Amino acid sequence: MRIPELTKLYYTIGEVAIMFEVAPSVIRYWDAEFPQLKPGKNSKGERKFTPRDIEQLKEIYHLVKEKGYTIDGARREMSIQKAEKKTQLKVIEKLKSIKAEIQKIKDTLS
Repeated sequence: MRIPELTKLYYTIGEVAIMFEVAPSVIRYWDAEFPQLKPGKNSKGERKFTPRDIEQLKEIYHLVKEKGYTIDGARREMSIQKAEKKTQLKVIEKLKSIKAEIQKIKDTLS
């Protein structure tokens, strides 16, 4: 996998396939199988991948090609990771709220 610095807004399927060293058909297959991956399409129906899409593809590539997950297994793992990330964000927000309350108490005592 040779992914350069992502400087463009959109990448073609050919460019993405070269980055991941796979055939364009693999990218199309992953697009069909992973609901998290949603590249836009132009008026001709050609897929246009954003840097965010490429980040999703990195995760899919890692799970399928490097870790050996099946497509179903990778899909489940990505769903689990998304749920965990939501939980982490909730915890972070709660901690920020607690920190603000502690700061108010500290300011009151000073």
